[in-house]
Amino acid sequence: MTFKTIRNIDVKNKRVLLRADLNVPAKDGVVTDTTRIDRLKPTIDALTAAGAKVIILSHFGRPKGVTPEFSLRFIVPALEKSWGHDVDFADDCIGADVEKIIGDLQAGEILLLENVRFHAGEEKNDPAFTAALAKLGDIYVNDAFSAAHRAHSSTEGLAHHLPTAAGLLMEAELNALNAALESPERPVAAIVGGAKISTKLELLGNLVEKADLLILGGGMANTFLHAMGVDMKKSLCEHDMAEQAREIIEKAVDRRCDLILPVDGVWATAFAANAEHGACDMESIPDGTMVLDVGPASVEMLKKRLLDVKTIVWNGPLGAFEIEPFDAGTVALAKFVADHTDLGTFVSVAGGGDTVAALEHAGVIDNFTYISTAGGAFLEWMEGKTLPGVAALSVNKKAA
Repeated sequence: MTFKTIRNIDVKNKRVLLRADLNVPAKDGVVTDTTRIDRLKPTIDALTAAGAKVIILSHFGRPKGVTPEFSLRFIVPALEKSWGHDVDFADDCIGADVEKIIGDLQAGEILLLENVRFHAGEEKNDPAFTAALAKLGDIYVNDAFSAAHRAHSSTEGLAHHLPTAAGLLMEAELNALNAALESPERPVAAIVGGAKISTKLELLGNLVEKADLLILGGGMANTFLHAMGVDMKKSLCEHDMAEQAREIIEKAVDRRCDLILPVDGVWATAFAANAEHGACDMESIPDGTMVLDVGPASVEMLKKRLLDVKTIVWNGPLGAFEIEPFDAGTVALAKFVADHTDLGTFVSVAGGGDTVAALEHAGVIDNFTYISTAGGAFLEWMEGKTLPGVAALSVNKKAA
């Protein structure tokens, strides 16, 4: 797929509708994690420096109509602090009042519009609502990969009304993902953890097609081990998914994808910090206990296997990383991948679900080649699905 970015277009004195994802963590009216905001700064800097009139569209939460607690007004101070630019705010995202405010906007200025989800037409991709948004701009720039799996007015519909380009964050995300699975340097290893395989069947099915090694951890690995006849005792395990697990094992064999499971684990008597625990082979889990992490022998095995690969895609922790000492496996492997990424051995891309939190916990968030904060969009991309917001960037007749 080919598409233009803001590097390729003239935005001087143009009204640029910039779709951002400002659906950030917040508590008591204060942003608690500015990662998504900070990552937008290169696009903001580029547009303002080029003389664009920047008009930002975003959602926040899941409001039912106009809901004050979901207003985006509270986020303005965090934007100004991160970006180093003044940011004005409009109390709606369509209508005559908003059009007047935009009419007074000067080159290089920034305006944040109110939550697009205050209007039911946004999530319905309603033509009338999309047209009302399109009236506000001359160019549409999508910099919200994390919302690209939704075919909403502000993520997909606008691309059919205005000249369209990708922002620098969207460009970086797509380049990283393409390098990880679409045209990677091989061999490719996919590390997939988390609690359940029932929510990741499509993901696993796609990865055995594209990866050379598929490494499983967490509760997901327990289900596969159970499917192979291992007694997982009290461990988290989807017993009713055994047949699906066996099908994935067979598919991996057919596709010559080496599916790797833990050879040992860390058991505990309870799902609690510093509960009585120990290491054991997976065939020897003590009665009345549960496996909460991969064991030290598994970590060493995985390190050796990964030394042969060139590209690593990571989604999901290997154990209950939120609880010590059951974070040890995830932390050890994350540091290994990070160290070898720094050495230039690996291209490493990670994202989705608890992955970012796990890598932050391990202290390696800045050492991977690319960390996606996209969540659902990252997972759908790993599942091999077409993302509406990405596909819309290649609407040729409207390319900027």
